[in-house]
Amino acid sequence: MDTQQKLIDLVKEFDNAMLVTRSNDRTLDARPMAIAEVEEGGQIWFVTDRNSGKVADLMLDVEVAVTMQSGHKFVSISGTAEAVDDRAKLNELWKEAWKVWFPEGKASQAIVLLRIEPLHGQYWDNSGLQGVSYLIKAGKAYLQGERPKTDEATNAYVPL
Repeated sequence: MDTQQKLIDLVKEFDNAMLVTRSNDRTLDARPMAIAEVEEGGQIWFVTDRNSGKVADLMLDVEVAVTMQSGHKFVSISGTAEAVDDRAKLNELWKEAWKVWFPEGKASQAIVLLRIEPLHGQYWDNSGLQGVSYLIKAGKAYLQGERPKTDEATNAYVPL
């Protein structure tokens, strides 16, 4: 099984994620973000305000975590983030719904892109038949006083 492709495919299923940055007092801050794009190599793009706290955080520490959860699917990505001022890329990614945060539209000078370069990730996919299979394994393990075993279809740590 190609766990790297499975991880990227799972990320592409999500519209939103939590972006975790480290603030100037070294605490972790998590913020919900709309995912603008997920590239084939796993890079994740967000759109944000250049004057936001997350952009200030990235000036001090570029390491981030991105987490996603929906139903029986869980994904975590660790990597680095970079603020990118690229109007051509913004035009390519622009969604009209973002006018809620940027009333001037894509012409707003406040907009900056965030590009996440993933280093590694992990997924748990207990959906569909994999979920049923895991429940059966978990039930057997419970009755035998053991931990259930997972396979790469359900859970994997993936270097990117």
